[in-house]
Amino acid sequence: MPVRNASAQWEGDLKSGKGVMRFADFEGPYTFARFEEQGDGTDPEELVGASLAGCFSMALANKLAQAGHPPTRVATDARVHLDRTDAGPTITTIELSLEAEVPGIDRETFDRLVEETRTGCPISRALGGVEKKVDAKLLGA
Repeated sequence: MPVRNASAQWEGDLKSGKGVMRFADFEGPYTFARFEEQGDGTDPEELVGASLAGCFSMALANKLAQAGHPPTRVATDARVHLDRTDAGPTITTIELSLEAEVPGIDRETFDRLVEETRTGCPISRALGGVEKKVDAKLLGA
């Protein structure tokens, strides 16, 4: 299996510093703003959400196709909750909002495959202790 690479550099102290993340064709800023409501650039928690949303969409599409229901589209949004805990700032929950267009599938089969994906995609497994909630909409069924 391939090994994926990413890098990050931080300059300055935590609150006034700034950083750059690099992976694949992406290079962009990240900031301390993750502890505030808005800020410039991204943050590590947003990238975890994007990773889970991307992994979930691909893994569900694969499960649907293997079950004989190749999807037209699977779109997933992630809301990452960063909370203060006794251990320090911690990702406690990631809420996924999913819309899928899957011709010919029944709701029971769809829900079963969504649940298998919620616990089984590689990023879900990597985030073992983080609660992952899924609101799945099946369009046009």
